[in-house]
Amino acid sequence: MGDPVVLQTARLILSRPEEADIDAIFAYCQDPLVQAYTTVPSPYTREDAVTFVALVEEWWQSGSELVWGIRDDEGLAGTIALHRIANRGAEIGWALAPQARGRGYMTEAVRAVLDFAFGPLRLERVEWQAMVGNHASAAVAQRVGFQYEGLRRKAQHRRGTRHDGWLAGILATDARTPQAWPI
Repeated sequence: MGDPVVLQTARLILSRPEEADIDAIFAYCQDPLVQAYTTVPSPYTREDAVTFVALVEEWWQSGSELVWGIRDDEGLAGTIALHRIANRGAEIGWALAPQARGRGYMTEAVRAVLDFAFGPLRLERVEWQAMVGNHASAAVAQRVGFQYEGLRRKAQHRRGTRHDGWLAGILATDARTPQAWPI
């Protein structure tokens, strides 16, 4: 891929996380929900944040993963990424700091990333998955048009335990309108 791409919405700027973001990343990764529902290490150390920011630059250069920091007027509000980009597909994942929740930021950020994924990146499919019980993430995926594709039994591995996971996908040709899910 090469150089990081900056995306902008009405209220947000999405840009590659940098060294100046390390303390904010470390802080929001202490949140119990971030630790429960994402793949961040637990406990999450400041050194984990340093390593993450360094890896993000490598991932952008290789094009294997594209990670953006979600920025509002107050600073870094979270991160969003396209993971495992290959064969015109990717997986999307995100995390939001507790103080930024409830403002519609993640829905706005996901829409911007999907526009990029299906536009300049020319992907055909983006997949979302989450541990059963992560209703906040599921609500965002539903709002932006992901179609529920099923329950994956014991598909999510967190801290030595396997959990059931939800799976949804969206195609470049799908309408990005809210979807009803059976969960």
